[in-house]
Amino acid sequence: GLKRELLVKGARTYCYTGGQVFNPVKPSVVMIHGVLHDHSVWAMQSRWFAHHGWNVLAVDLPGHCRSAGAAPQSVEEGAEFVIALLDALGIQRAALVGHSWGSLIALEAAARLGNRATHLALVGTAWPMKVSPALLDAALKEPEKALRMVNVFSRSTLSAPPSALGPGTWVFGAQMALGRRVLGSNSEVNLFHRGFVACDRYAGGEAAIGRVACPVLFALGTQDQMTPPKAAQTLVNAARAAGKAVSMALLPVGHNEMTEAPEETLMALRDFLSA
Repeated sequence: GLKRELLVKGARTYCYTGGQVFNPVKPSVVMIHGVLHDHSVWAMQSRWFAHHGWNVLAVDLPGHCRSAGAAPQSVEEGAEFVIALLDALGIQRAALVGHSWGSLIALEAAARLGNRATHLALVGTAWPMKVSPALLDAALKEPEKALRMVNVFSRSTLSAPPSALGPGTWVFGAQMALGRRVLGSNSEVNLFHRGFVACDRYAGGEAAIGRVACPVLFALGTQDQMTPPKAAQTLVNAARAAGKAVSMALLPVGHNEMTEAPEETLMALRDFLSA
């Protein structure tokens, strides 16, 4: 019950289920992490939903940590994986929640799923999600330096009160450790560089949001220097122009909303998914 391992496209795939056994009668929510993250970034939110009437599938993307298979080289490959995951479990309809790179994957998957996607929540999102050449280069050649750069840009506090990991947790150090662990989990490819390239090259954001058939939530960090709220405006405007039901949640933190503003992030997701 604590975890679910299954085969998706022939590769062993890990989903954290919040300690609950999958129940086909309940609605399902898929939570998709960003670059150099894994399922654990959703620790607090995934547990809450799992104990309040939802099937939770907080995934490790292929080639990341506990999931085998080739790490996605593009947002589109990530979306194909999410759809294959739903098909492997026989899930007809699901809500999609994504953070950063994962928000683009959720967006593209929702566009392809049509009426099978019930909700789309984009946390710390932007489009286009361009990555500076200096950061792309550092991710490839000096990952430790790049990891520090990203976490300095991502953080609005060193110790969030209280954080998802417990009051006073050194969230900066925890995130550095997670990044090292994810990077070390794949000896074949540099997950840092591959993920950033996927974000940088994704050109389909505006087309995708036009095809999404469900309500959309933008949960943005007002102090986010990785994906500042204004960088999401193109998507927000496109969603509204296409007549989507758009909700906005501005959270008083940086790019790692789930650990720096866990309660506010959870409440935004709860209100959106229960509507």
